Amino acid sequence: MDVDADVDAVADELYGLVPARFTEVRDERAAKARKDGQAQAARAIAGLRRPTRAAFASNLLVRRRPKEVAAFLELGAALRRAHRSLDGTQLKDLSHQRHVVVAALARTARQLAEAEGQAVSESVAHEVEQTLHAALADPDAAEQWSSGRLATALTPPVGFTGLPATAPVRLQPAVTRTEAPPKPKPKPKPKPKPKSTPKPSRAAEQRRARHEQARRKAEETGAEATAREAELREAERGQRDHEQALAEADARVAELERQLRGARTGRTEARRALAEATGPVRDAARAAGAARHNADAAADRLAELPGAQE
Repeated sequence: MDVDADVDAVADELYGLVPARFTEVRDERAAKARKDGQAQAARAIAGLRRPTRAAFASNLLVRRRPKEVAAFLELGAALRRAHRSLDGTQLKDLSHQRHVVVAALARTARQLAEAEGQAVSESVAHEVEQTLHAALADPDAAEQWSSGRLATALTPPVGFTGLPATAPVRLQPAVTRTEAPPKPKPKPKPKPKPKSTPKPSRAAEQRRARHEQARRKAEETGAEATAREAELREAERGQRDHEQALAEADARVAELERQLRGARTGRTEARRALAEATGPVRDAARAAGAARHNADAAADRLAELPGAQE
């Protein structure tokens, strides 16, 4: 078995977990590797460091937003090329894009981490932004970030802003002068004819096209991030409305249940009162029937007495 490939697979798994689960799962994977006789892989796995919250958010961004990550890496490459060539115009345009895209991606990383139950403080969000600036400035940092396996946040190199204040000035070496007689003024030369502006080379055109493509992708990335934020806010608003509707429905159900219990109680009391009122009426009716029967019997006996017919 390829030990490196096995460790890579475990690392991919571990750095996709929330930090709270990292240590437990890492120890389990290291123990399994030792049990399988892979001592080298076990040591490598056991040496993997638990990611900070900023590193976790950065790794999550890389894993969940591959298109934005690809465009971001292209922007970093264009920035570094412009910085090396001291192209002030390109640096100014790309530097503006850098600030917009870094802010948008940092917000996206924060939202992804909070969706996984990981709170992101302002200091953690700042570390995420610093990591993104480092990935723009340094190709090695870009490679580390794009692997999705950061254990700690990255720090951009000191002094990298993407736009130098001025172009460097080349100083001429000092020359020791000796006194000399003044030279006669040279005759004025005729002004040279203005030269035609040379056409840009094919390589320059290709560089300009790549920079323009990177700029468009960066703008699209920022627009997509803004749209996702709007969708998230709308979803949260819908969730709150839904929860409020559920709460109102629960309150209405509770009120109806209270009314039903009251109606049932009233019905029971009415039945009890009716039963209590029906008893005396029934007794009176029976007494009246008995009295009528006794009266009829007495009348019959009177009719049978002698002289009653006269």
